[in-house]
Amino acid sequence: MVKHNYTKDDIRRIAKEENVQFLRLMFTDLYGTIKNVEVPVSQLDKLLDNKLMFDGSSIDGYTRIEESDMWLYPDLSTWMIFPWDSEHGKIARVICKVYNADRTPFMGDPRNNLMRVLDEMKELGFTDFNIGPEPEFFLFKMDENGNPTKKLNDQGSYFDLAPVDLGENCRREIVLELEKLGFDVEASHHEVAPGQHEVDFKYADALHACDNIQTFKLVVKTVARKHGLHATFMPKPLAQVNGSGMHINMSLFKGDKNVFFDEKGADQLSDEARWFLGGLLKHARNFTAVTNPIVNSYKRLVPGFEAPVYVAWSGRNRSPLVRVPIARGVGTRLELRSVDPSANPYLAIATILSAGLDGLKNKIEPAAAVDRNIYTMTDEERAANGIVDLPSTLHNALKELRQDDVIKDALGSHLYNNFVEGKKIEWDAYRQQVSDWERKQYFQMY
Repeated sequence: MVKHNYTKDDIRRIAKEENVQFLRLMFTDLYGTIKNVEVPVSQLDKLLDNKLMFDGSSIDGYTRIEESDMWLYPDLSTWMIFPWDSEHGKIARVICKVYNADRTPFMGDPRNNLMRVLDEMKELGFTDFNIGPEPEFFLFKMDENGNPTKKLNDQGSYFDLAPVDLGENCRREIVLELEKLGFDVEASHHEVAPGQHEVDFKYADALHACDNIQTFKLVVKTVARKHGLHATFMPKPLAQVNGSGMHINMSLFKGDKNVFFDEKGADQLSDEARWFLGGLLKHARNFTAVTNPIVNSYKRLVPGFEAPVYVAWSGRNRSPLVRVPIARGVGTRLELRSVDPSANPYLAIATILSAGLDGLKNKIEPAAAVDRNIYTMTDEERAANGIVDLPSTLHNALKELRQDDVIKDALGSHLYNNFVEGKKIEWDAYRQQVSDWERKQYFQMY
């Protein structure tokens, strides 16, 4: 998506010319859920002058009730008019930065926190951290009351075409709506599992890539509903089929130079690329609670369904955690394959970047590439190659997170403390449940 440098006057003019009647002031809570305050266009001048407030105490992970008044500062580069019609006129959105009552940036805002980490990156001499996400999702049918069912809309598989891929029309409309919003969609296709789809869009700088992920989710869910379908980014909605991931392709730049590329380096990778990779691998187990943040995430991270389980890297095979795609030059990048679309993108990218920067600062060399299928290796072979597993549950992932000061610092104390506390509550609620599987397995046996 093209990054616009709108002025206040540009936005006033566009709002008038396009008959915008309502403004959605969007931000993201601790867990990655999009929130918005909707106001009539008559409030546009107050918004542009940073004079609109909201109650932050009602937002997960924000503030206590006695500290609830917060300001919304619009990021003018995110101004966008939604392409779908409204009976009351057009609706525009702008993503906002959240500020405290005293006009200081609120560090419980995940977007503000990512901006802080990006500033730390720039202090090291880098200008951009580019991100190309690959989000996957499932489409389920809805019942006559508009509630989601467990019935898939198709029985297609990887790259299938209609009539097997019955989600094709919905996916095509998603692409068209995204393009109207300025997305540069590079590919869309059916994924491996029935009812599973992927739409890939062009990379952007880290902050706006995260904005794009949030906008993408909103568009997918809105268009799916028009087709009588429910779109879910839940990592593993169905057992015994592949889950949904959100592979993150990343590259680090100084100006227009991709610092991961070195024509004379081994495999044409620079020292910086190796060290960044070393940081990713070192901290992988520790940032997994953030990149795979819900109980269900760990139903996807199991052997046999293409999701990475083992901390290793390769330039060729797709079983390790990190892959180095074949592109070189400006396209040189690392692909982290564990992330899933339930992650708060601002938190996930902040921890990933901090892990890589730690590798750069400390010149952490990665282990040798593993160019064979790790899934077929024995425990002894993996141990001999220094390959460890990702955490197997949210509970174990939280234990790993607590041990890593680099990743804790990447979140900041406010976000870290609220995140861990919220996830402890989630895990405790889950482990107290009794599942149908347990009843079928044990009810009569014992």
